[in-house]
Amino acid sequence: MAEEEAQPVAPQMRVLGQFIRDMSFENIMAQKGGGADVQPDVQVQVNLDAKKRTVENQFESAIKLNVTSKDKDSDTTLFILEIDYVGIFHIENVPDDQIHPFLLIECPRMIFPFLRRIVSDVTRDGGFPPLNLENIDFVALYRNEIARIQAESAGTKADA
Repeated sequence: MAEEEAQPVAPQMRVLGQFIRDMSFENIMAQKGGGADVQPDVQVQVNLDAKKRTVENQFESAIKLNVTSKDKDSDTTLFILEIDYVGIFHIENVPDDQIHPFLLIECPRMIFPFLRRIVSDVTRDGGFPPLNLENIDFVALYRNEIARIQAESAGTKADA
């Protein structure tokens, strides 16, 4: 019986829901009456956020995108898309010291395909070629954010 207790319990995750918390699509080219002969240069900024909900074992994980498309030749902004996409998850058997990376890596991986589809549909419906986002390396994004926070705290300690 002691051997059974020593067996690690696999993490469990279920997506309970997902939704757009906030979205804005500004079709600047259409507002200015711009032409269709443009070479788009698309910049995508990604931010992640996560928090515990009041219900036990429930968490939110959000992907926030800021997409700006400019004409390569004139540097004129064509469109700006801002979206905050949230997944609600039921998570069990994840140690406390691993929940933060789990919420900012594994959870965004689960909802990203749905966000990608929304971005594609919105840009297509806005009169542009559908923007098919490339996969996001959530592990690298997480590591970069941790390194940035550590560098900031080291800088703050040096200033004190």
